[in-house]
Amino acid sequence: RTMQFYTGQHQHYCGIDLHAATMYVCILDAAGEILVHRNVKSSPEALLDVVAPFRDGLVVAAECTFTWYWLADLCAKENIPFVLGHALAMKAIHGGKAKNDKIDSHKIAVLLRGGMLPQAYVYPAAMRATRDLLRRRLHFVRKRGQLLAHIQNTIHQYNLDPFGKRIAYPANREGLLEHFPDPAVRKSVEVDLALLERLDALIGDLELTIVRHAKRHDADAFHRLRSVPGIGKILALTLLYEIHDVTRFDRVQQFASYARLVKCAHESAGKKLGAGGAKQGNVHLKWAFSEAAVLYLRHGADGKKLLARLERKHGKGKALSILAHKIGRAVYYILARGTVFSPEKFANA
Repeated sequence: RTMQFYTGQHQHYCGIDLHAATMYVCILDAAGEILVHRNVKSSPEALLDVVAPFRDGLVVAAECTFTWYWLADLCAKENIPFVLGHALAMKAIHGGKAKNDKIDSHKIAVLLRGGMLPQAYVYPAAMRATRDLLRRRLHFVRKRGQLLAHIQNTIHQYNLDPFGKRIAYPANREGLLEHFPDPAVRKSVEVDLALLERLDALIGDLELTIVRHAKRHDADAFHRLRSVPGIGKILALTLLYEIHDVTRFDRVQQFASYARLVKCAHESAGKKLGAGGAKQGNVHLKWAFSEAAVLYLRHGADGKKLLARLERKHGKGKALSILAHKIGRAVYYILARGTVFSPEKFANA
């Protein structure tokens, strides 16, 4: 996605190197002179006290780290313009030999004043907790997958006969422990099963809570996303909360780049130098569309026919990625145009 820079003009520019307990604050005037440069406690009271003499025409910027929520909310409450810096892009621009909090805060303020601060999206406060809850669920789902994989790997490790049932389903795990004759190995699997039982309960409870409350934010978009074969309730909510406002993307290409569905070509002097930027964008959207592609194939023969056609043209290695990209484009247009999924248009796109 094309990086957007903050170019607003102000009288005072405040760059903050933000941490959990402390933050280094640097305030510049319009001419670039340092007015304040000191370390203070990470609290609303401390920040408001520091910026009080410079509130006229003030803009505040901080890097996108895990502590930015309270700062953004404070600025919104106090009617102070707030800019969230894109951490990876900022590092590429101002990376230097020496690095500390004092230097970083000054560089953030300088980038802000010079119109060179790459922006990240300030996600709305009302939806943050639910988005984080969805991400927390995904974390537990991955842990659950690791436990299931460990049990299957243990079966192969000791060259045992296949268990014969899909142990992803709790009802199919009866008799699994007896499948391992060695007491120590059986104990290892017993621990896995105990953790799986607890994770199953936690994930189920999380999903009930999420489905009950989350779709209230945009029920119409939620139901339109459900029209895509393979996109269920949780996947639709994941897409809805990770995207939030599709109009922040001017073109479908920007959206596909943000969702990590395309590679970024590197060229110089007319020569192609490969691709890069694979870790720029939203990793949760990447997962969601990859998951949607796999689930799409389970919903009828149309998906398998489309995949076979893509395999003949692009090879097996790329076919599934291209299918995920197609689903991503379809989701963009569903949200941007207020339509529902069209199997005919999707197959011929």
